[in-house]
Amino acid sequence: MKAIIPAAGYATRLYPLTKNFPKGLLEVGNKPIVGHVVDKIREIGIDEIILVTNSRYFPYFEKWAANQNVKVVDDGTSSNEARLGQVGDILFAVDREKVDDDVLIVSGDNLFDFSLKEAQVFFMKKKAVVNALFDCKDIDAAKELGTVVVDSSSRFVEFFEKSPEPKTTLVSAGVYFFPKEKIRLMRQYVGEGNNADKIGYFLAWLRKKEPVFGYKYGGRWFDIGIRDVLDKAKKVF
Repeated sequence: MKAIIPAAGYATRLYPLTKNFPKGLLEVGNKPIVGHVVDKIREIGIDEIILVTNSRYFPYFEKWAANQNVKVVDDGTSSNEARLGQVGDILFAVDREKVDDDVLIVSGDNLFDFSLKEAQVFFMKKKAVVNALFDCKDIDAAKELGTVVVDSSSRFVEFFEKSPEPKTTLVSAGVYFFPKEKIRLMRQYVGEGNNADKIGYFLAWLRKKEPVFGYKYGGRWFDIGIRDVLDKAKKVF
């Protein structure tokens, strides 16, 4: 299994902190955010970790990765308007590094204290796309995230990206396990002209075609998108 960390966004909501510096390298608990992510990925025995970023932030990540055994690739974009989006960046990394394996995708701006091993075991059992889930218990926060409704087997019944009226506070935690044969469906999705900006849009499309499952976690989880969340994470970690 290979891991891909999408970290090519421009984090405009965190300006001026991220105007000329990547969000993933902001420190929480005396360690860059992406450092926490990499530590969690390594716990489950991944063959290779690939971080995909943009031209503006590539030098920063390359310097950080020098002693991390992480491959950093530049998607060639240099502005928020030209970004490939999460789905576009995942496909870019797959093609650039010739990935032909199951793939773990972990967003580069996540902070969490739970182990990915449980979701990995669930993924191996289901042999289907599995999204780690977290109950944020805050309906206003859920409006800015991907919200999920699952059935008794943990299969997705509904998925909404940034719904103005969420039906639930169960949200995507930005962690996704993909069987290698399912990557082709990302290509189909993009090829049909769909929105490549967020993986959530793809999951909403995919769950209508075949089973997508969620694995619910407790513990602590933060989606570092705005300054208030970043400050709270610093206090907790």
